[in-house]
Parts: sequence; C-alpha cells; structure tokens
Amino acid sequence: MITLPFCLKCKYFIHIPQQHPLFLHNFINPRQVSKAFLPQFSHSFHSNSKQVSVIPTFIVAMSLCYSVLECQLIHAGVIKSANYTACFIGDRLVSAYANLGYDMDAVKLFDEMPCKDLVSWNSLISVFSQNGYIGNCFIGLSKMKSEMSVQPNEVTLISVISSCTGFRVLKEGTYIHGFALKSGMLNETKVVNSLINMYGKLGILNASCELFYSMPVRNLISWNSILMIHTQNGFSEEGIGLFNSMRRAEISPDRATMVTLLQGCSDLGIKRQAETIHAYICSSGFNSDIGIKTALLNCYSKSGKFTSSIEVFKEIETPDIIAWTAMLACYATHGFGREAIDSFHFMIKEGLQPDHVTFTHLLNACSHSGLVNEGKKYFEIMSTVYGMKPRLDHYSCMVDLLGRSGFLEEAHTLIESMPMEPNSAIWGALLGACRVYGNVQLGKKAAENLFSLDPSDHRNYVMLSNICSAAGLWSDASNVRALLKQRAIIRNAGCSFLEHRNKIYRFVVGDRSHPESEKIYKKLEEILIKIREAGFTAKTEFVLHNVDDKVKEDMINQHGEKLAIAFGLLVIGSSDSIVINKNIRICGDCHEMAKAVSQIESRNITIRDSKRFHHFANGSCSCGDFW
Repeated sequence: MITLPFCLKCKYFIHIPQQHPLFLHNFINPRQVSKAFLPQFSHSFHSNSKQVSVIPTFIVAMSLCYSVLECQLIHAGVIKSANYTACFIGDRLVSAYANLGYDMDAVKLFDEMPCKDLVSWNSLISVFSQNGYIGNCFIGLSKMKSEMSVQPNEVTLISVISSCTGFRVLKEGTYIHGFALKSGMLNETKVVNSLINMYGKLGILNASCELFYSMPVRNLISWNSILMIHTQNGFSEEGIGLFNSMRRAEISPDRATMVTLLQGCSDLGIKRQAETIHAYICSSGFNSDIGIKTALLNCYSKSGKFTSSIEVFKEIETPDIIAWTAMLACYATHGFGREAIDSFHFMIKEGLQPDHVTFTHLLNACSHSGLVNEGKKYFEIMSTVYGMKPRLDHYSCMVDLLGRSGFLEEAHTLIESMPMEPNSAIWGALLGACRVYGNVQLGKKAAENLFSLDPSDHRNYVMLSNICSAAGLWSDASNVRALLKQRAIIRNAGCSFLEHRNKIYRFVVGDRSHPESEKIYKKLEEILIKIREAGFTAKTEFVLHNVDDKVKEDMINQHGEKLAIAFGLLVIGSSDSIVINKNIRICGDCHEMAKAVSQIESRNITIRDSKRFHHFANGSCSCGDFW
C-alpha cells in the first residue's frame, strides 16, 4: 500500500513507501510543498492521489507555510482535492492565515466552513486574541454558546485571558473570571494559573493571591506565577518566602523559578540570601545553566559583592552575549569603566556581536568613570562599525556622560540634535548635571520639559528646588515646592537599608524607631567627634533650607545613611563590609563622612544609591568623587 505515491512531481521528492505523515516534518521543504499546488504539478498530483491520502500532505504543508502566497496555493489545493467536511483542515488554514497576519482572510474562511466544532471556534477566538480584538473574542464566545451550542473549554478561556493580560483590560478579564466560576472551570489548574498571571500583571495582587491559595492543587506553574508577580510588583521579600513554602510543599523548582528568585534577591540587594540561593543552585544541578548563572552574577552585583560576580562569570564555560552584557553592567554600576572597556574588547575577540543593550551598559560605564573621549568613541562606532542607530537609552547615557563631566552646553546641543524626541530620562540626566554644576538657567529649561513629560514625578520638582536653593534663589525654590504641593504629588522619603542576620533594617532622616536607637545615636556621635578631630567638617551647603549653619549641621547629621553606618559599626564584625542600600542618590556630606569613617575605623563600607555603587576604603571612594 502506498500512502503518498508520487505526491510531488519534483526532483527533490521520491516515491515514499507507507510512512506516518509526521515523517514529512523531517523531509518536506515548504517551497516544494507549495509547488505541488501550482498548475504545472497539479494534474499529476490530483490524478495520482485520493482525497484520504492527500489530507496528511495538506496538514504538513500548512504547518510549513511561510508566506501568504503559499497559504493561498495550499488553500486552492484543498478546494480542488478535498473539502471542509473534516473540520481540522479548515482549522489549520484559519490558523495559517492568522499566523501570517491575514486576520480577515482567516475570519472569512471560518465563516465559509460548513462544519465547525470546538477546535474551530478555539482557532477563531485565538485569532482575535492574538491581535487584540477583545470585543470579537467575546462575540465569538457568545455565538459558540448560544447559536452553535458549543461549550467553551479551558483552551477557549485561556486564549481570552491571555489577550486580556497582554492588552491590559481588567474589566473584560474579570468577566471571564466570573464566567469560569459559573461554568465550574476554576477547577482547571491551567485556567486558574492564567487568571493568577493576569491579575498579577495588571497589579491586582490580592486577587492573584486569593486564587492561588484557593487552589486545591498547585503545580509548578502556579508557584512560578505567584512568585513572579510578587517580584514584578515589588514584593521580593514575600517572593522569597513563597519560594521557601514551595520547597516545603515538595515542588521542585525549574529554571524559571530560579531566575525569578534571583531577580527578587537582586531587587532587595540581600547578600546572604544570594549566597544561600547560590548554594542551592550548586546542590540542585542548576550550576551549568548559563541563564541562571547570569542571573546569579547580576544578583551578586546588585548585592554589592563585586568579586563574587566576577567569580561566577569566570565559572561560565562559554559566556553568551547576555552574560557578557551582564558583566559589563556589573562593571558600570561599580564604577570600573576601564575594566568594562577591556571586557568589551575581549568579547569582540571571542567573536560575539554586541547589541543595543551591550552599548547601553558600555556607555554607562564610561559615564560613571568620567571617560568622555572613550564614550564619544563608542557612541560613534555603534553606527559606523556595527550599523546600529543610537536609541533613547544611548542618548541618555551620552547626556549623562557629558553633563557629569561639566560639558552642559554640549549635552544640551546633543539633545537638540537628536533625530527623535528626548524622553524624561534624557532631560533628567541634564537636570541632574545642572544641580551638580549650579546651572540655573539650563536647569529650569530641563525641568520645564520634565514637568510636561512627566508632571507626577516628584523628583524633578525637588531637583529644581534644590538648584534654586543652592543658588540662593529662595523665592524660586519656594514657588517650585508650592507647585509640588499644589499638584498633590507625594514625595518618597529617602531611605537607607542595611541587612543583618537575614533581616532588613530601614533608616530615614531623624529616625528613632529602631529599638536600639539610643545606642545608634550614641555611636554616631562618637564617630562624628572622631572624624571632626581628624579634620572633617560638615558640608552644610548640601542642606538646601534657608536656616543658619548650626541648624543645617544638626539636620545633616541625622541623615539615614549616617544612622545606617553607625548601626553597621555596632552589629557587623570588623572583618565584614558594611553594605547599605539607598533609594535615592547619596548626598555629598554623607559621601565625605563615609570616606572619613572608612579611614578612621579601618572599615570597608559599600553604599548602593539609585545611580551606582560606592566602595569606601582607606579614606577614598571607588567613584573617585565622580558621581
């Protein structure tokens, strides 16, 4: 018996004995499949084939279809050689047209099909879902139930939920949730997992948690989803707790679990937790996974363990472009610009091609190290050597580089010459440079653009107010702060965080909430006396309030990072570094104080602010006072 006798009269095809149709997946070239339906081949094709034997050929051809012309040729072959009574042929064609972007052709074909089953309706709804036609999804859902008496299954709901998630439509998503509840489909784990993911990505974390904890059976995807949405919504500490619960439930994590967990740990900057996860990775057989090792490298970097990041990178046998880029980002945030450049050139020698992200981190490294000429060079060769047009991120890095180095007018000229509209990151970089160098006029221009682009960002108002205050323009500063209050914009308080014995301690200016606050303030006073005797004087110019110097000094001496340093000296052993995380940029006085303490107390202090890491040792900082 011959299953596909001489189906394609072409030199690439030979007489095939009886084979399973899936054999063709390893054999058929889609171009030759299409030729089977061209006029010069069609006569022999139709004369030598019976309808039952050509169906497998159509199915395989449709799965290998790469252009609408091929799809139309196969469609014509179906009309001539078969029919739509076998629903799955029409279903495959609907999917083929949709996958090629011809949505209306897919819908028209669906309407012409005389036989439509559940799979057919699911194919149509999937077309609508993928293209964001949310309304059509619900029309299709309604029709299949009311007009055709076809009951949707979990595949139907998952398709619609996926569309609601991707196009961020909560109202429609809650409708599907209600439908799933009424139809008893909340017993389907896949449906609940999709709903958990939808609510989490739309920021409704409570709904995700309620669904998760109501599940009678939670699989790996359930745990990964709830872990991921906690991390994405800024609840990384709770995400780590969920991972521990997952292990107690005897669910074995996979690659996605570990990458998500490491991302959460990176956001928290908890070094001991990073070490614990590293040990688990080694003991669980994930040590050879390059994606996990790259996430671990990034986690150590953001936790202040720079040398551990390098060690992890060296353990990767053949780093890919993502791993190399992660290492460049590590060098950039820790202020090692020269090392980042060396790493970039070594990567090129290894035969890897840099991408846009690679150049973003390379330019960022130049910016944090004041390497102006080098930054200009790599900004230029992006397009001249590698054929990549600079994007907004690259312009932002260049404005930051020029601004930090004092070339404010050149930075402004670069902004004016951009082929696209500058975004808030670019104007923000210029505004930050104006604060450092006291350029009020240019600062006001940058701030005006920022108020227009992002009127709800409190940082821009505070920055402009600080620029005016530093210049003695108290009336202008007051007006900016009044505008901030008038627009009811809430300002986030500056916080400093320190990890001790797997617990995170939080400090704000003038904080006395810690149970050991008396000891902390006593230790802080001891430190201040020591560094004053060594010649340190408070930099009261960083207190931007119109008060006398004594009040300014009292205010600046209660900054959160100073309290965190005092607490660190009390509880962290002399052989360990004191690692502090800040949610805003470190002020100049605290920076000088940390340098002085590192020398007088012979301690290594690492402070990660919103821009970069500062490693203090022996009275100096790794940033070279350039930040």
